[in-house]
Amino acid sequence: MPDFLEEEGLERDDAPSKSARKRHMLALQAIGESLLNLSEKQLAQIPIDDERLLATVREARLIHSKSARKRHLQFIGKLMRDIDPAPIEQALRQLDNVRQQHADAFHQLEQLRAAVLEAGPGGVELVMTRYPAADRQQLRQLVLQHQREAEKNKPPAASRKLFRYLKELQQDYGDTG
Repeated sequence: MPDFLEEEGLERDDAPSKSARKRHMLALQAIGESLLNLSEKQLAQIPIDDERLLATVREARLIHSKSARKRHLQFIGKLMRDIDPAPIEQALRQLDNVRQQHADAFHQLEQLRAAVLEAGPGGVELVMTRYPAADRQQLRQLVLQHQREAEKNKPPAASRKLFRYLKELQQDYGDTG
């Protein structure tokens, strides 16, 4: 029995398999779902030239029905077949990298605060080593205030103040990770 592809002079490798087409479609839907999870400010940073796609993404955010949302995601995937998704993927990766850098910087500050409070008044030097322009007296007062609060089982207000001060220092030094 003659094969249609061979009669037309086409090779079998030219056409992607049904599974490959489905994987591609699901990948486009996943990109679309990532777009739905962005804030309006973040969405504005994504290079989407297709106004219909952008309107559909905004519309899909308002849908709460699971089945309707799934259909809308399929539609977003269909619209994305007509555009190059690479710039969108790259912009999403950049946003994720920025978010990860902020999270890492936050965790570093938490660790520094914990180390300072654990070391007591001597922990001030940990901050001074990292941020030489820090106010030594303010740091010392916050550490001592934290110790008094801990002794009296009071809420850790000094710990929160110390964290805010460390965050200010981090921003002043441009130290984000």
